[in-house]
Amino acid sequence: MGDLNAGLIAVTGANGFVGRACVAEARRRGHPVLALCRSAPLPEWEADAGITVARIDLSTEAGRLRALLAPVEALIHAAAFMGDNPQVLVRDTLAATGAVLAACGAADLRLVMVSSLAVYDTDALSPGEPVTEASPLIALAPDALDQPEAYLRSARDPYAGSKRLQEAMMAQDGEAGGNWILRPGAIWGPGRSRHALQGFWASKLFVTIGSDGELPLAHVDHVARVAVDCARTAPQGTSVLNVFDDDRPTRARFLKVHRRCYGWPRLNVTVPYGAWLALVRLLKPLASRLPGLFREPILRARMMPLRYPNTAMRSAFPGEDTDTFEGLMARTREAET
Repeated sequence: MGDLNAGLIAVTGANGFVGRACVAEARRRGHPVLALCRSAPLPEWEADAGITVARIDLSTEAGRLRALLAPVEALIHAAAFMGDNPQVLVRDTLAATGAVLAACGAADLRLVMVSSLAVYDTDALSPGEPVTEASPLIALAPDALDQPEAYLRSARDPYAGSKRLQEAMMAQDGEAGGNWILRPGAIWGPGRSRHALQGFWASKLFVTIGSDGELPLAHVDHVARVAVDCARTAPQGTSVLNVFDDDRPTRARFLKVHRRCYGWPRLNVTVPYGAWLALVRLLKPLASRLPGLFREPILRARMMPLRYPNTAMRSAFPGEDTDTFEGLMARTREAET
């Protein structure tokens, strides 16, 4: 397959947060879109003759999926369960991905899979290090692909484990197709200005676990732009790209800007990462009974001060973000009003 000019692009999870942005970006560039979704399509699609909607359960309708993809030239796989229930993750993320891989292989389609920053093994990193495409990944048990639910139940984070298994399935499927794996950071945008990498609520007080590290934010429009770029471009084998905004704030800067735009959080206290880590280590004997950020592996994965360069992404697709972090946050707020 060569470069894709204005061919038909399919998007799974098309009515989800990332999927709908990918549909909009593909249409902006003149591509007809096959919007695959399990629940109701977006009302605004009805007026666009370039969008064909197919309601489908990817995990149970593999044969129908193959038929639907017959005229398609590239597929962006954005469908996934966002929770931590291992049984649902196996059905809605892993079984669906298996069907997508089989259908794309049969039709010789270019596949762009939306994975996650969560696949990296932060236990193998030290504060201040960069997270790149070459950073170590979460370890897989030898039987993880054969017994995925058991693996997810033992994983640091079932959602992160499911994304790691998605990538392993893609690797097992082979490298010949010229496919892409995208690992975006915390995806944000209109309707989702907050993220899980800031801290936690303690009654009416928000606790920020502060550090000088970068927040690996990825605006949903930037993720969609890279996903469509990948759908239009054939790599050699399977290529991996981390997807982060160019302007990555610290937690203190995020707090200041979000307060200015949204008034949230009204009450905040910031605890240094090192002090919180010391507390977590002191409470280690009780870790199994405590919330996630009181467990060191989860704390390191979400809060450790690290750097998140997007060098490989910019090398593959030169350009720059549409605005600074402050400008993007202001525009995100405007889009919600």
